[in-house]
Amino acid sequence: MPAAPFTFELRHVDAHSAARRSTLHTPHGAVEMPAFMPVGTQGTVKGVDPDRLRGTGAQMVLANTYHLSLRPGEGVVAALGDLHGFMGWSGPILTDSGGFQVFSLADRMRATEEGVQFKSHIDGALVDISPERSIEIQEHLGADLIMQFDHVVALPNEPHVVADAMRRSVRWAERCRRAQTRSDQMLLGIVQGGLDVNLRRESAAALTAMDFQGYAIGGLSVGEPPPEMYAAIEATTPHMPADRPRYLMGVGRPQDLVEAIARGVDLFDCVMPTRNGRNALVFTDAGPLRLRNASHQLDRQPLEAHCPCPACRHSRGYLRHLFQAGEMLGPILASIHNLTYYQRLLAEARTAIEADAFAEFREAKLRGWAPAA
Repeated sequence: MPAAPFTFELRHVDAHSAARRSTLHTPHGAVEMPAFMPVGTQGTVKGVDPDRLRGTGAQMVLANTYHLSLRPGEGVVAALGDLHGFMGWSGPILTDSGGFQVFSLADRMRATEEGVQFKSHIDGALVDISPERSIEIQEHLGADLIMQFDHVVALPNEPHVVADAMRRSVRWAERCRRAQTRSDQMLLGIVQGGLDVNLRRESAAALTAMDFQGYAIGGLSVGEPPPEMYAAIEATTPHMPADRPRYLMGVGRPQDLVEAIARGVDLFDCVMPTRNGRNALVFTDAGPLRLRNASHQLDRQPLEAHCPCPACRHSRGYLRHLFQAGEMLGPILASIHNLTYYQRLLAEARTAIEADAFAEFREAKLRGWAPAA
């Protein structure tokens, strides 16, 4: 019998928190978790080619179903070797379902029980995505991990709006399960429910009964304060199966990652490292640096002395010059540094969990990131 295309190993749980050390085996390689996925919305992590992306320590990347379905179209991607061949990325890939665009393009969409109709941000043409259509697109794109189509709403919101969106997402999850035809893709269900603990529990119970191979926490980092997001995560993870990967979608800041790991999350994605890098903000253990600040003009220091990334071979003064001069190398180097920083952070977290020292690691990181008094 052939080996199962996906296996999940829960290798260790920290003695003093819910932090988990695990490994997800996929057809395109293993992912050591907790792990962070750089976001390649349109089949590219902006400004970073695959070789340099691997050099940051990235193991798996994310691409966007909605955007790729519009341009170049999932048929083109399939004809060019699915996302792995199209992007030149040989490692695991996850595609989101298009559900986040229900939130981010709210002024361009109309949701019904059947699905969502968007006005294309490219040419205004009407685009219909249903649970079945989302799975069809993702099967053509050929990612290793694929997501159910869900209904994401902004927070805070009216309780009935959050409840309706959660229950619609559960119904859509069942339709996604029925629509899936490929056995070499792991389909994840998405727990919704906003900040309502009871709704999160209801969603998790309904999805667990469908026996997904993995589970995600969706609908957070959409306007709510961080402490409320952490409380929602803490209320959700105990109701997610311990023997399946847990993915927190679209989060976030370094401190958000550390707080979510402490609450039992395994996998993350966010545009923050590259988006901030393109805008001259870089992450360090001493907190973020804004490279356009005049204080860096004559600074000979690297961004971080112990960082192996190519940006840290240069001085802060030089990096500032690149941004001031409008040179494209500035955003590229800052993005690579931020991606490297996130991968180093997650690698250190894995080591700390294995040593039952995650609480100390978390405290030290949060202390370093805290604003100066």
